[in-house]
Amino acid sequence: MRNSRLLLRSGLTLAAAAALPTWLAGPSAAVTGISVSTTGTTVSVVTSACTQSGGSWGNASLLNSGQTAFAQGRQAALAGTTVSQSAAWSGVSPGTYTVVVVCSNGGTAGTQSVVVSSAPSVPAPPTTSNTNTNTNPNTTRTAAPARGVAGGLGGAARDYGPLTLGVGAALVGTGVIATGWYLRKRSKPHRL
Repeated sequence: MRNSRLLLRSGLTLAAAAALPTWLAGPSAAVTGISVSTTGTTVSVVTSACTQSGGSWGNASLLNSGQTAFAQGRQAALAGTTVSQSAAWSGVSPGTYTVVVVCSNGGTAGTQSVVVSSAPSVPAPPTTSNTNTNTNPNTTRTAAPARGVAGGLGGAARDYGPLTLGVGAALVGTGVIATGWYLRKRSKPHRL
């Protein structure tokens, strides 16, 4: 009787662990269909969500923080192939912007925020000093970036698919369940 209850409990635990990745991966289906990047004062967007209609793939709009409608931003026509469409804006001043892509069929491919920092200056050549403890003359030291990683703004983010998120969630769930089982077994007195 005791073994059958243990098996039933184990089966329910395994069923819950198997359902966990599906539940956690659900929101990832709403991931944006665009990828935005910056290089200096140039902002570019790439998507594969649009289809060509009437000779046009669609348009992309770069909105500053004070603009809320697609028509208010700097618009650029998407160009590309059936695999990938893109648009770019150059000479963008520093600030926070929102990129919106609308396909030619009227559907929104995605919206994403981007931070444009000031144009990078040309770095000065490395200087040598008597206090340099680097004994290898072929290596140079570089200074750390002034702003660091903009992790909260997507600077270090990567879009992982639902399969990767599901596997990760399953591993975390399995670890939590195993930890709970181990602690439960440790708390009971041993019976012989």
